[in-house]
Amino acid sequence: MTKRLSLTGLLLLVAPLCAAQTAAPQSIDRNWLTVDTTAKTATFQLTAGLTQLNGGLNFNGFNDGKLTLTVPTSWTVVIHFTNHDTNLPHSAEVVDTTKPMPAGPVEPPAFARAMTARLMQGLAGGESDSLRFVANKAGAYMIFCAVPGHGLAGMWIRLKVSATEKRPTLATSTS
Repeated sequence: MTKRLSLTGLLLLVAPLCAAQTAAPQSIDRNWLTVDTTAKTATFQLTAGLTQLNGGLNFNGFNDGKLTLTVPTSWTVVIHFTNHDTNLPHSAEVVDTTKPMPAGPVEPPAFARAMTARLMQGLAGGESDSLRFVANKAGAYMIFCAVPGHGLAGMWIRLKVSATEKRPTLATSTS
């Protein structure tokens, strides 16, 4: 009888944890991206650890490149970064995807000033920083957490700089 109760108790403790990992996919909040076509500026709200997906190792509730920010070439990109995760420090850096996934910070980033402060140490829960850069090279990039191991664990989303797109967009990606 004791074994049955302890197994039931264990299942009651583990079930919520499993549910958190298999929760419905995060949806895109239209407020995350604002566009100023006159100034050719895309402003993106990037939140580390928005949900518990992947143990909090996510941006805006997405991991493993399942969110893509697309901006036209030569536009200014402003990323307002906030760490919502109270358990782990996080950072953000834009890096080239042609390299293998970095284990930590990359010097220099793909674009000048495309990184938060304290890349390796990260910003604590509740802290924020802003990145401002010109997306002057068309191509595929990653916005990833440069705290050692976080990017490798899936804490990254995609940044596409397009010579053909006329307006910034934010969309989910399947792979």
